[in-house]
Amino acid sequence: MSANLSLPTKKEIRRLGRYAEAAVLPTRVVTIRMRDGVKIAAALFLPKGARRGKTARFPTLLAASPYRFDNDIAPALPVFLWRETGPIGWYLEQGYAFVHMDVRGTGRSGGEYRYMCRKEQRDLYEVIEWIARQTWSNGKVGGIGQSYYARTQWFMAIQNPPHLACVAPYDGNVDTYRSSAYTGGIPGEFPVTWFRGVRLLNQDPASGPSRVVQWDYPHAVRSHPTYDAFWRERTAAENLHKIRVPVFSIGVWRKVDLHLNGNIVGYQRAGGPKKLLVFGSANLHAAVQDYSSIAFHERYLLPFYDRYLKGKQTAYEAEPAVRWFASGATQQRTANAWPPEDIDYRTYYLVKAESGGPGGGVTSLNDGALVKQAPRADSESTSYDYPDPGWRMGVVGVGPDGRPDPARRVLTFTSAALEDEFEIAGPIKLVLHAASTQTDTDFIVKLSEQYAQSRDERAQDINPRYQIVTKGWLRASHRRIDPKLSTEHAPYYVHRRPEPITPGKIYRYEIAVMPTAHRFARGSRIRLELANGDSPATEQVFAHEYSPAKIGRDTIFHDRRHASQLALPVRR
Repeated sequence: MSANLSLPTKKEIRRLGRYAEAAVLPTRVVTIRMRDGVKIAAALFLPKGARRGKTARFPTLLAASPYRFDNDIAPALPVFLWRETGPIGWYLEQGYAFVHMDVRGTGRSGGEYRYMCRKEQRDLYEVIEWIARQTWSNGKVGGIGQSYYARTQWFMAIQNPPHLACVAPYDGNVDTYRSSAYTGGIPGEFPVTWFRGVRLLNQDPASGPSRVVQWDYPHAVRSHPTYDAFWRERTAAENLHKIRVPVFSIGVWRKVDLHLNGNIVGYQRAGGPKKLLVFGSANLHAAVQDYSSIAFHERYLLPFYDRYLKGKQTAYEAEPAVRWFASGATQQRTANAWPPEDIDYRTYYLVKAESGGPGGGVTSLNDGALVKQAPRADSESTSYDYPDPGWRMGVVGVGPDGRPDPARRVLTFTSAALEDEFEIAGPIKLVLHAASTQTDTDFIVKLSEQYAQSRDERAQDINPRYQIVTKGWLRASHRRIDPKLSTEHAPYYVHRRPEPITPGKIYRYEIAVMPTAHRFARGSRIRLELANGDSPATEQVFAHEYSPAKIGRDTIFHDRRHASQLALPVRR
């Protein structure tokens, strides 16, 4: 163990301006030797009592990431998306020690970075057991943190080190292949954007020693387009049943592109005591801000940590197994399990507007309809050619006001205006009958609430305001479903041996639309959007690239023999 941290000078701290008083500096930096000889570096934060030489033992919170603990001096603001440890200084005041480690190959730690590899996972086990042996430790360690920090918690818990007492992964997926690298088998752009940030965070010399992360993670991702041994090694999902410690899984509905389903699946498959809480934060920046706030931790997480790390009787024990805040609603919902038991599935069929649908509600390539009656026509379909000449920045068109209009140049199927509000909660499935002129194609699905619109705006051909509720993705060649891991309304794809499609042949696709909870308002419409791509204008860093191979025509069939349909979990 060493204590050679170069602390910022008073002048450097003053540069933080009004954030200077909130800056929390480590008590010291420690280096922990792993069994393979690699030294892992960690910032150790101890409560004031320990710093004064008092004999005291504290429960410890452990956070681990490649984002370099030297960067913790930056204020916890949404612009710094990697500030995902929670309020360290506040936890010290509550009587907790805090250890923030740089995973191997990043920050001050030795070794080579290989993204969640087995060595990185084993390091977590060894660091936890090292913490338990220290004179300032009470022998109980809990995991803490968001995103990458949450993913490391899943791996902590799967290994069940003797002195790990609990984990609380906030906003953390359990399967990178399915959750960001290849959603539905479609290659995403997020790995490139994310890893560029990792490299920059490690190279920035402003707050500590700089290092170069040489391994090319995006190249490794593209070298493994199917769910092979590379991804299985880095996936927590297959081993969640091994978890024995208490798990408090906390998700965010709006993080549907990355982490949401991980918190749902993590809760469902974890083997130990577990609870689930899901929020409806407006966007990823809001999710970071929520987690950085003391109020959030005081209300939700401190009772959990106090229960399992200090042995206190707290309000956490009395909380229901599942709690969530539905977007569009104001009250918390509760249930004994997820999905909740008080839902019935309501089917909406995709049809042409002139076949009984409302029509006229939105300007799109087809302005199709969602109806409750099964189609009766013997031959009915909707086709579109791609790439559409009107697309800009992906599949987004431009409205009459010159602004980006995501619905204008894609397929839409929209319900009539809702006569009453209603709420959905649970997994969603879209069944599509489709054919393509290509040997492969992509289906990118968006479920939205389309708000009521004035007649004047509609007359000007301005599309209604809307809110994306959830999304789904599937590459046609990745359509094979795992029967053991799928449920009726939550298909789970194998992603191992892609099967090209025959041009012109009609296939039945079951598309998993990510679980959600949302309350649709009276007067709004349910809108389903379909395209073979998306856009950085709407998905930001979670967009999927549009490759030169995507040239052709897709046809969606929605007749009596091929009843394409959307199944929504409606609460009673």
